[in-house]
Amino acid sequence: MNTYDKFLDNYTKGFMGFNTLAILAQSCLGGIAAMFVLQNGNTPAQMVQLFFITIFCSGFNGSVLAQQKPKVVFNLLITTVILNLALILLNVFIL
Repeated sequence: MNTYDKFLDNYTKGFMGFNTLAILAQSCLGGIAAMFVLQNGNTPAQMVQLFFITIFCSGFNGSVLAQQKPKVVFNLLITTVILNLALILLNVFIL
């Protein structure tokens, strides 16, 4: 938890600036994940993956706009990035 606490502390100190960068970065990553999902077709499995990408990215953006606490926003950012990376890897290497 030491590394997590350091990153959270830095994120909290520069909350407004990091939010701007985080929205830009995770939106681009979500778009890339959606592209890789849709390259494999439009079956119900891909639509479920696309649903999760959209919900998590929108949830993070909504938490920033709703001015949630920095820890909540940071945790949603980490969750969104991990989900998007996992779906990218899943669609590139497995499907």
